[in-house]
Amino acid sequence: MLMSTNKFWKGILLGALAGGAISLLDRQTRTSVVESCKKGTKEVSHYISHPTEMAEKIKVKTSKLRSTVEQVSEDVSFIAEKVEELRDVTPTVVGIVKDTKEAFAHDEEEIPYS
Repeated sequence: MLMSTNKFWKGILLGALAGGAISLLDRQTRTSVVESCKKGTKEVSHYISHPTEMAEKIKVKTSKLRSTVEQVSEDVSFIAEKVEELRDVTPTVVGIVKDTKEAFAHDEEEIPYS
């Protein structure tokens, strides 16, 4: 069974490599991949030379993510609170609507039509 699984993943990997190689036959794709690799290599070497800069960027991103998660949590709590309020208010509103409907129906019965 393990052998079949290994063959499967090997086939997936080989298929991906073949697909990647075939896509590189297109000049525009090849140029784009080369430029992306150069840019990536340049960024990696920059951050290797300046590790504190990368650490600071990670701290900023983490802080923003934490802030966003807190805001979403507050929004979810607010919405849950409003849903609970609606659950409490709905029976009262239904009662008022029924009473109003009955009052109008009663008034119509008393009004003589000419």
